[in-house]
Amino acid sequence: MDLPRRWLFRMLLLIATSSGILFTIYSSVGQRSQESRTPARNIATLRTFFEPKASSSEHRKGKSQRQLCQHPLSLAIQKDQHFRDLFDLSTPVLLWGGLFTQKLWNNLSQHKAPYGWQGLSRKVAIISTLRLLDNPKSAELFGSSKLLSCIRCAVVGNGGILNGSRQGQKIDAHDYVFRLNGAVTKDFEQDVGTKTSFYGFTVNTMKNSLIAYSNLGFTSVPQGQDLRYIFIPSSIREYLMLRSAILGVPVPEGQDKGDRPHTYFGPKTSADKFKLLHPDFIRYLTQRFLKSKLMNTQFGDMYMPTTGALVLLTALHTCDQVSAYGFITNNYQKYSDHYFERDKKPLVFYANHDLLLEAALWRDLHNAGILWLYQR
Repeated sequence: MDLPRRWLFRMLLLIATSSGILFTIYSSVGQRSQESRTPARNIATLRTFFEPKASSSEHRKGKSQRQLCQHPLSLAIQKDQHFRDLFDLSTPVLLWGGLFTQKLWNNLSQHKAPYGWQGLSRKVAIISTLRLLDNPKSAELFGSSKLLSCIRCAVVGNGGILNGSRQGQKIDAHDYVFRLNGAVTKDFEQDVGTKTSFYGFTVNTMKNSLIAYSNLGFTSVPQGQDLRYIFIPSSIREYLMLRSAILGVPVPEGQDKGDRPHTYFGPKTSADKFKLLHPDFIRYLTQRFLKSKLMNTQFGDMYMPTTGALVLLTALHTCDQVSAYGFITNNYQKYSDHYFERDKKPLVFYANHDLLLEAALWRDLHNAGILWLYQR
Protein backbone atom coordinates (compact mmCIF):
# COMPACT_ATOMS: atom_id res chain seq x y z
CA MET A 1 0.00 0.00 0.00
CA ASP A 2 3.05 2.23 0.27
CA LEU A 3 1.55 4.13 3.18
CA PRO A 4 4.46 6.43 4.05
CA ARG A 5 4.67 7.79 0.49
CA ARG A 6 0.91 8.16 0.27
CA TRP A 7 0.56 10.09 3.54
CA LEU A 8 3.60 12.25 2.79
CA PHE A 9 1.97 13.22 -0.50
CA ARG A 10 -1.24 14.22 1.29
CA MET A 11 0.58 16.18 3.97
CA LEU A 12 2.47 18.16 1.32
CA LEU A 13 -0.81 18.94 -0.41
CA LEU A 14 -2.37 20.15 2.84
CA ILE A 15 0.63 22.36 3.60
CA ALA A 16 0.63 23.73 0.08
CA THR A 17 -2.98 24.83 0.34
CA SER A 18 -2.67 26.08 3.97
CA SER A 19 -5.33 24.19 4.70
CA GLY A 20 -25.50 -19.17 14.79
CA ILE A 21 -25.88 -19.31 18.76
CA LEU A 22 -28.29 -16.71 19.98
CA PHE A 23 -27.39 -15.06 23.25
CA THR A 24 -28.56 -11.70 24.56
CA ILE A 25 -25.54 -9.88 25.91
CA TYR A 26 -24.75 -6.94 28.08
CA SER A 27 -22.06 -4.81 26.50
CA SER A 28 -19.69 -2.25 27.91
CA VAL A 29 -21.18 0.58 25.85
CA GLY A 30 -18.93 3.58 25.54
CA GLN A 31 -16.04 2.20 27.60
CA ARG A 32 -12.59 3.09 26.34
CA SER A 33 -9.55 0.95 27.05
CA GLN A 34 -6.68 2.66 28.84
CA GLU A 35 -3.92 0.31 27.65
CA SER A 36 -0.83 1.83 26.05
CA ARG A 37 -1.00 2.32 22.30
CA THR A 38 1.14 3.41 19.37
CA PRO A 39 0.33 6.97 18.33
CA ALA A 40 -0.78 7.84 14.81
CA ARG A 41 0.92 10.43 12.63
CA ASN A 42 1.20 13.97 13.90
CA ILE A 43 -1.05 15.98 11.58
CA ALA A 44 -2.48 19.47 12.03
CA THR A 45 -5.77 20.77 13.38
CA LEU A 46 -9.35 19.50 13.20
CA ARG A 47 -12.14 20.86 11.07
CA THR A 48 -15.72 19.82 11.75
CA PHE A 49 -16.75 16.85 9.62
CA PHE A 50 -19.66 17.17 7.25
CA GLU A 51 -22.47 15.20 5.66
CA PRO A 52 -21.55 14.33 2.06
CA LYS A 53 -23.73 15.96 -0.59
CA ALA A 54 -24.63 14.33 -3.88
CA SER A 55 -22.84 15.89 -6.84
CA SER A 56 -23.16 14.68 -10.41
CA SER A 57 -20.60 17.09 -11.86
CA GLU A 58 -17.88 16.08 -9.42
CA HIS A 59 -17.99 12.49 -10.62
CA ARG A 60 -18.17 12.90 -14.39
CA LYS A 61 -15.97 10.46 -16.28
CA GLY A 62 -12.76 11.98 -17.48
CA LYS A 63 -12.72 14.76 -14.89
CA SER A 64 -9.05 15.50 -14.32
CA GLN A 65 -9.22 17.99 -11.46
CA ARG A 66 -10.13 17.03 -7.89
CA GLN A 67 -10.63 19.36 -4.99
CA LEU A 68 -8.30 18.99 -2.07
CA CYS A 69 -9.70 17.18 0.94
CA GLN A 70 -11.32 19.87 3.07
CA HIS A 71 -12.02 17.63 6.05
CA PRO A 72 -9.58 14.67 6.10
CA LEU A 73 -10.27 12.27 8.92
CA SER A 74 -6.57 12.29 9.81
CA LEU A 75 -6.95 15.81 11.18
CA ALA A 76 -9.85 14.77 13.38
CA ILE A 77 -7.85 11.79 14.65
CA GLN A 78 -5.00 14.04 15.63
CA LYS A 79 -7.36 16.41 17.45
CA ASP A 80 -9.00 13.71 19.57
CA GLN A 81 -6.72 12.45 22.37
CA HIS A 82 -8.43 9.08 22.71
CA PHE A 83 -8.50 8.20 19.03
CA ARG A 84 -5.04 9.65 18.39
CA ASP A 85 -3.73 6.98 20.76
CA LEU A 86 -5.82 4.25 19.12
CA PHE A 87 -5.12 4.78 15.44
CA ASP A 88 -1.87 3.56 13.90
CA LEU A 89 -2.22 4.44 10.23
CA SER A 90 1.07 2.70 9.40
CA THR A 91 -0.43 -0.73 10.17
CA PRO A 92 -0.53 -2.88 6.99
CA VAL A 93 -4.17 -3.41 6.05
CA LEU A 94 -3.76 -6.08 3.38
CA LEU A 95 -1.76 -9.28 3.27
CA TRP A 96 0.07 -10.12 0.04
CA GLY A 97 2.92 -12.27 -1.14
CA GLY A 98 5.58 -9.63 -0.65
CA LEU A 99 5.00 -9.66 3.10
CA PHE A 100 5.40 -13.40 3.59
CA THR A 101 8.45 -14.48 5.57
CA GLN A 102 9.23 -17.24 8.02
CA LYS A 103 9.00 -14.61 10.75
CA LEU A 104 5.47 -13.74 9.66
CA TRP A 105 4.52 -17.40 9.61
CA ASN A 106 5.90 -17.91 13.11
CA ASN A 107 4.09 -14.81 14.39
CA LEU A 108 0.69 -15.56 12.88
CA SER A 109 0.91 -19.21 13.88
CA GLN A 110 0.62 -18.08 17.51
CA HIS A 111 -2.90 -16.68 17.02
CA LYS A 112 -6.16 -18.36 16.08
CA ALA A 113 -8.13 -17.21 13.04
CA PRO A 114 -9.14 -14.56 12.18
CA TYR A 115 -6.13 -13.10 14.02
CA GLY A 116 -3.63 -15.60 12.68
CA TRP A 117 -3.04 -19.11 11.38
CA GLN A 118 -2.95 -21.22 14.52
CA GLY A 119 -4.81 -24.45 13.91
CA LEU A 120 -4.93 -23.96 10.13
CA SER A 121 -3.06 -27.10 9.16
CA ARG A 122 -2.97 -26.43 5.43
CA LYS A 123 0.26 -24.44 5.35
CA VAL A 124 0.71 -25.20 1.65
CA ALA A 125 -2.70 -23.72 0.86
CA ILE A 126 -1.89 -20.48 2.68
CA ILE A 127 1.56 -20.09 1.13
CA SER A 128 0.37 -20.92 -2.39
CA THR A 129 -2.46 -18.39 -2.06
CA LEU A 130 -0.09 -15.63 -1.00
CA ARG A 131 2.27 -16.47 -3.87
CA LEU A 132 -0.58 -15.71 -6.26
CA LEU A 133 -0.89 -12.29 -4.60
CA ASP A 134 2.64 -11.44 -5.67
CA ASN A 135 1.96 -8.09 -7.37
CA PRO A 136 2.36 -4.90 -5.31
CA LYS A 137 -1.17 -4.01 -6.44
CA SER A 138 -2.32 -6.69 -3.99
CA ALA A 139 -0.95 -4.50 -1.21
CA GLU A 140 -3.26 -1.56 -1.92
CA LEU A 141 -6.97 -1.00 -2.29
CA PHE A 142 -7.15 1.90 -4.71
CA GLY A 143 -4.41 1.37 -7.28
CA SER A 144 -3.48 4.52 -9.19
CA SER A 145 -6.38 6.36 -7.52
CA LYS A 146 -4.36 6.48 -4.31
CA LEU A 147 -2.78 9.64 -5.73
CA LEU A 148 -6.11 11.47 -5.62
CA SER A 149 -5.90 14.37 -3.23
CA CYS A 150 -9.07 13.29 -1.44
CA ILE A 151 -10.52 9.76 -1.44
CA ARG A 152 -14.12 9.88 -0.23
CA CYS A 153 -15.67 6.55 0.73
CA ALA A 154 -19.14 5.39 1.69
CA VAL A 155 -19.51 2.14 3.63
CA VAL A 156 -23.01 0.72 3.36
CA GLY A 157 -24.20 -1.69 6.03
CA ASN A 158 -27.49 -3.54 5.78
CA GLY A 159 -29.36 -2.02 8.74
CA GLY A 160 -33.08 -1.32 8.53
CA ILE A 161 -32.45 2.38 9.15
CA LEU A 162 -31.81 2.70 5.41
CA ASN A 163 -35.32 1.64 4.41
CA GLY A 164 -36.98 4.84 3.23
CA SER A 165 -33.83 6.88 3.83
CA ARG A 166 -33.48 8.24 0.26
CA GLN A 167 -29.71 8.22 0.64
CA GLY A 168 -28.92 6.44 -2.63
CA GLN A 169 -27.77 9.48 -4.58
CA LYS A 170 -25.50 10.66 -1.78
CA ILE A 171 -23.99 7.20 -1.41
CA ASP A 172 -23.22 6.93 -5.11
CA ALA A 173 -21.61 10.41 -5.10
CA HIS A 174 -18.61 9.06 -3.15
CA ASP A 175 -15.43 8.02 -4.96
CA TYR A 176 -15.72 4.49 -3.61
CA VAL A 177 -18.62 2.53 -2.13
CA PHE A 178 -18.04 -0.46 0.15
CA ARG A 179 -20.80 -3.05 0.63
CA LEU A 180 -20.93 -6.36 2.48
CA ASN A 181 -22.81 -9.61 3.01
CA GLY A 182 -26.43 -9.40 1.77
CA ALA A 183 -25.92 -6.22 -0.24
CA VAL A 184 -29.30 -5.95 -1.99
CA THR A 185 -29.60 -2.94 -4.30
CA LYS A 186 -32.37 -3.89 -6.76
CA ASP A 187 -35.62 -2.12 -5.85
CA PHE A 188 -33.76 -0.16 -3.15
CA GLU A 189 -31.73 2.13 -5.39
CA GLN A 190 -33.21 5.33 -3.94
CA ASP A 191 -32.26 4.26 -0.41
CA VAL A 192 -28.88 2.55 -0.90
CA GLY A 193 -27.68 3.51 -4.38
CA THR A 194 -26.30 1.25 -7.09
CA LYS A 195 -22.54 1.80 -7.04
CA THR A 196 -20.28 -0.89 -5.59
CA SER A 197 -16.51 -0.55 -5.58
CA PHE A 198 -15.65 -3.12 -2.89
CA TYR A 199 -17.55 -6.09 -1.50
CA GLY A 200 -16.35 -7.41 1.88
CA PHE A 201 -17.15 -10.82 3.33
CA THR A 202 -16.05 -14.08 4.85
CA VAL A 203 -16.92 -17.16 2.83
CA ASN A 204 -19.34 -18.10 5.59
CA THR A 205 -21.18 -14.76 5.63
CA MET A 206 -21.30 -14.62 1.83
CA LYS A 207 -22.77 -18.09 1.40
CA ASN A 208 -25.14 -17.70 4.35
CA SER A 209 -26.40 -14.42 2.90
CA LEU A 210 -27.06 -16.05 -0.46
CA ILE A 211 -29.13 -18.69 1.30
CA ALA A 212 -30.92 -16.55 3.88
CA TYR A 213 -31.74 -13.55 1.70
CA SER A 214 -32.29 -15.10 -1.73
CA ASN A 215 -36.06 -14.61 -1.45
CA LEU A 216 -35.47 -10.98 -0.48
CA GLY A 217 -33.43 -10.13 -3.54
CA PHE A 218 -29.88 -11.21 -2.76
CA THR A 219 -29.49 -13.83 -5.46
CA SER A 220 -25.88 -13.14 -6.41
CA VAL A 221 -22.77 -11.44 -5.10
CA PRO A 222 -22.18 -7.97 -6.63
CA GLN A 223 -20.15 -8.20 -9.82
CA GLY A 224 -18.53 -5.66 -12.11
CA GLN A 225 -15.40 -5.00 -14.12
CA ASP A 226 -14.00 -2.47 -11.67
CA LEU A 227 -15.37 -4.11 -8.51
CA ARG A 228 -12.90 -5.56 -6.01
CA TYR A 229 -13.49 -8.27 -3.40
CA ILE A 230 -12.17 -8.03 0.17
CA PHE A 231 -11.67 -11.46 1.75
CA ILE A 232 -11.79 -11.49 5.56
CA PRO A 233 -9.74 -14.57 6.57
CA SER A 234 -11.84 -16.08 9.35
CA SER A 235 -10.75 -19.66 8.53
CA ILE A 236 -8.90 -21.73 5.93
CA ARG A 237 -11.94 -21.38 3.65
CA GLU A 238 -10.95 -17.87 2.53
CA TYR A 239 -7.48 -18.98 1.41
CA LEU A 240 -8.85 -21.96 -0.51
CA MET A 241 -11.62 -19.94 -2.16
CA LEU A 242 -9.27 -17.06 -3.00
CA ARG A 243 -6.66 -19.34 -4.55
CA SER A 244 -9.28 -21.08 -6.68
CA ALA A 245 -10.80 -17.75 -7.72
CA ILE A 246 -7.44 -16.48 -9.02
CA LEU A 247 -6.64 -19.76 -10.78
CA GLY A 248 -10.17 -20.10 -12.18
CA VAL A 249 -10.60 -23.65 -10.89
CA PRO A 250 -13.04 -25.36 -8.47
CA VAL A 251 -12.17 -25.36 -4.78
CA PRO A 252 -10.16 -28.59 -4.40
CA GLU A 253 -10.80 -29.44 -0.75
CA GLY A 254 -12.46 -28.49 2.51
CA GLN A 255 -15.97 -27.36 3.32
CA ASP A 256 -16.42 -25.62 -0.04
CA LYS A 257 -14.96 -28.43 -2.16
CA GLY A 258 -16.30 -28.29 -5.70
CA ASP A 259 -17.44 -24.68 -5.52
CA ARG A 260 -16.69 -22.70 -8.68
CA PRO A 261 -15.65 -19.20 -7.60
CA HIS A 262 -16.58 -17.64 -10.95
CA THR A 263 -20.24 -18.25 -10.07
CA TYR A 264 -19.75 -15.79 -7.20
CA PHE A 265 -17.19 -13.31 -8.53
CA GLY A 266 -17.54 -13.49 -12.31
CA PRO A 267 -15.19 -14.89 -14.97
CA LYS A 268 -12.35 -12.38 -14.51
CA THR A 269 -9.74 -14.13 -12.40
CA SER A 270 -6.88 -11.62 -12.20
CA ALA A 271 -5.32 -11.42 -8.75
CA ASP A 272 -5.80 -7.64 -8.90
CA LYS A 273 -9.52 -8.22 -8.36
CA PHE A 274 -9.06 -9.78 -4.94
CA LYS A 275 -7.83 -8.29 -1.66
CA LEU A 276 -7.04 -10.12 1.59
CA LEU A 277 -7.21 -8.45 5.00
CA HIS A 278 -4.09 -8.97 7.06
CA PRO A 279 -4.74 -11.09 10.18
CA ASP A 280 -2.51 -8.71 12.14
CA PHE A 281 -4.73 -5.85 11.02
CA ILE A 282 -7.84 -7.67 12.26
CA ARG A 283 -6.12 -8.33 15.60
CA TYR A 284 -5.05 -4.68 15.86
CA LEU A 285 -8.63 -3.52 15.20
CA THR A 286 -10.04 -5.92 17.77
CA GLN A 287 -7.54 -5.12 20.51
CA ARG A 288 -7.72 -1.35 20.11
CA PHE A 289 -11.23 -0.56 18.92
CA LEU A 290 -13.50 -3.50 19.74
CA LYS A 291 -12.05 -5.34 22.71
CA SER A 292 -15.28 -6.79 24.02
CA LYS A 293 -15.95 -8.26 27.45
CA LEU A 294 -17.19 -11.31 25.54
CA MET A 295 -13.55 -12.23 25.02
CA ASN A 296 -13.36 -13.14 28.71
CA THR A 297 -16.46 -15.37 28.65
CA GLN A 298 -17.28 -18.84 27.43
CA PHE A 299 -17.85 -17.27 24.02
CA GLY A 300 -14.33 -15.82 23.84
CA ASP A 301 -13.12 -18.17 21.11
CA MET A 302 -16.17 -17.35 19.01
CA TYR A 303 -15.96 -13.59 19.29
CA MET A 304 -14.86 -11.38 16.42
CA PRO A 305 -16.01 -7.98 15.14
CA THR A 306 -18.81 -8.08 12.59
CA THR A 307 -18.08 -8.05 8.88
CA GLY A 308 -19.49 -4.53 8.74
CA ALA A 309 -17.20 -3.34 11.51
CA LEU A 310 -14.10 -4.74 9.81
CA VAL A 311 -15.04 -3.22 6.45
CA LEU A 312 -15.82 0.17 8.00
CA LEU A 313 -12.56 0.22 9.97
CA THR A 314 -10.72 -0.80 6.80
CA ALA A 315 -12.14 2.27 5.08
CA LEU A 316 -11.13 4.44 8.03
CA HIS A 317 -7.52 3.28 7.57
CA THR A 318 -7.39 3.79 3.80
CA CYS A 319 -9.76 6.63 2.81
CA ASP A 320 -9.53 10.38 3.52
CA GLN A 321 -13.22 10.83 4.33
CA VAL A 322 -15.65 8.10 5.36
CA SER A 323 -19.44 8.09 5.59
CA ALA A 324 -21.21 5.13 7.23
CA TYR A 325 -24.74 4.16 6.22
CA GLY A 326 -26.88 1.35 7.62
CA PHE A 327 -24.86 0.80 10.79
CA ILE A 328 -26.32 0.33 14.27
CA THR A 329 -27.34 3.52 16.07
CA ASN A 330 -28.73 4.18 19.55
CA ASN A 331 -32.34 3.99 18.30
CA TYR A 332 -31.91 0.67 16.48
CA GLN A 333 -35.15 -0.65 18.02
CA LYS A 334 -37.14 1.61 15.68
CA TYR A 335 -35.95 -0.22 12.58
CA SER A 336 -35.95 -3.69 11.11
CA ASP A 337 -32.83 -5.83 11.24
CA HIS A 338 -32.20 -5.30 7.50
CA TYR A 339 -33.44 -2.61 5.10
CA PHE A 340 -34.55 -5.15 2.49
CA GLU A 341 -36.94 -7.08 4.76
CA ARG A 342 -40.63 -6.86 3.87
CA ASP A 343 -41.77 -7.15 7.49
CA LYS A 344 -40.11 -5.53 10.48
CA LYS A 345 -37.84 -7.92 12.32
CA PRO A 346 -35.92 -7.08 15.50
CA LEU A 347 -32.16 -6.83 15.46
CA VAL A 348 -30.68 -10.14 16.64
CA PHE A 349 -27.74 -10.19 19.03
CA TYR A 350 -25.40 -13.12 18.46
CA ALA A 351 -22.91 -14.39 20.98
CA ASN A 352 -19.98 -14.04 18.56
CA HIS A 353 -20.45 -10.27 18.10
CA ASP A 354 -20.83 -7.24 20.36
CA LEU A 355 -23.17 -4.94 18.46
CA LEU A 356 -23.68 -2.52 21.33
CA LEU A 357 -19.93 -2.00 21.63
CA GLU A 358 -19.81 -1.34 17.90
CA ALA A 359 -22.69 1.12 18.20
CA ALA A 360 -20.76 3.03 20.86
CA LEU A 361 -17.67 3.12 18.64
CA TRP A 362 -19.55 4.52 15.62
CA ARG A 363 -21.18 7.14 17.84
CA ASP A 364 -17.85 8.20 19.32
CA LEU A 365 -16.14 8.33 15.92
CA HIS A 366 -19.01 10.42 14.58
CA ASN A 367 -18.87 12.82 17.53
CA ALA A 368 -15.11 13.16 17.06
CA GLY A 369 -15.60 14.07 13.38
CA ILE A 370 -13.59 11.06 12.20
CA LEU A 371 -16.49 9.58 10.28
CA TRP A 372 -19.99 10.72 9.40
CA LEU A 373 -22.68 8.29 10.61
CA TYR A 374 -26.11 8.34 9.00
CA GLN A 375 -28.75 8.67 11.72
CA ARG A 376 -32.49 9.32 11.82
